[in-house]
Amino acid sequence: MPLDHDVLPPFALVRVRRGPGAAPEPAVLADGRVHPLDLAALGATSINDVFERWGSLEPSVRAAATADAGLALDDVVLTAPVEPRQVLQTGANYRTHVIDLEVGHMRPDDPLTKEQAREESERMMDERAAHGEPYFFLGLPQTVVGEDQPLVLPAYSDRNDWELELAAIIGTTAFRVSREDALDHVWGYTIVNDITTRDLVFRRDMPAIGTDWYRAKNARGFNPAGPFAVPRSELPPPDGFALRLDVNGETMQDATSDDLLFDLSALIAGASRILPLLPGDLLFTGSPAGNGQARGIFLKPGDEMVGSITGLGTQRVACIAEEAGR
Repeated sequence: MPLDHDVLPPFALVRVRRGPGAAPEPAVLADGRVHPLDLAALGATSINDVFERWGSLEPSVRAAATADAGLALDDVVLTAPVEPRQVLQTGANYRTHVIDLEVGHMRPDDPLTKEQAREESERMMDERAAHGEPYFFLGLPQTVVGEDQPLVLPAYSDRNDWELELAAIIGTTAFRVSREDALDHVWGYTIVNDITTRDLVFRRDMPAIGTDWYRAKNARGFNPAGPFAVPRSELPPPDGFALRLDVNGETMQDATSDDLLFDLSALIAGASRILPLLPGDLLFTGSPAGNGQARGIFLKPGDEMVGSITGLGTQRVACIAEEAGR
């Protein structure tokens, strides 16, 4: 399903800056215009409070979109539309993506051929989808930034990779919820790009402990989010979303969410068994095939990533080099 990078959501919540150094403020995007949102007038204390109380606040929020002429998008700077207290990431959740990674991470001395490794990975993924459980790990909230901040590529690696993802925004607290009730706790969705430093994923000094997601995924700005947060009621069911990521105008990821091993209901039910998911939290659903690791190419200064997901608009992220000594 083709995606138009220039299509805006008809309605969304955003956070904007009105000038250099200005603090982010919540707003409503409606029909291409930005309308400031007065939290005090709503009786809300934060954007997370709005997500949590959406059932009662939605009419007033939508009314804000007609209360004034609004601002042009060119008159504001869009930043991350969310301020999560928790970031829960789902690993190995797109079938084709996992298979490509398994083959891409093969050692030169591996006894299997690439064809054999792919066949073995396919068997494992089908077995996991039928009988396994989702795999989660935690990200740090400070890595969540807006597209207004360039992605600073850390100087300690030249193997930084893209991973476009659909992220669910939690509305009401979810704790030990069933699959049947899981989506009732979702406020809506946004775009994230889960940047990964590939050569830091596995600990070579202690292979037995496996993956090191702190080092591989939590550098500054490694989770650009937004710029739009779209309510669930504005969108179709999340099992058929199209995802597309271009790097310097070349399409790298082009897939749909029907390649998920575990759908969003299964993810929320599984994650909420361990700890409560809180209003405003982000739950990443995983990234489809087409990353740099599988292609043998990685991000470099000057690159631009443009990601789009059905109904969520477009995210543009510029890459720059880390300054010496920073």
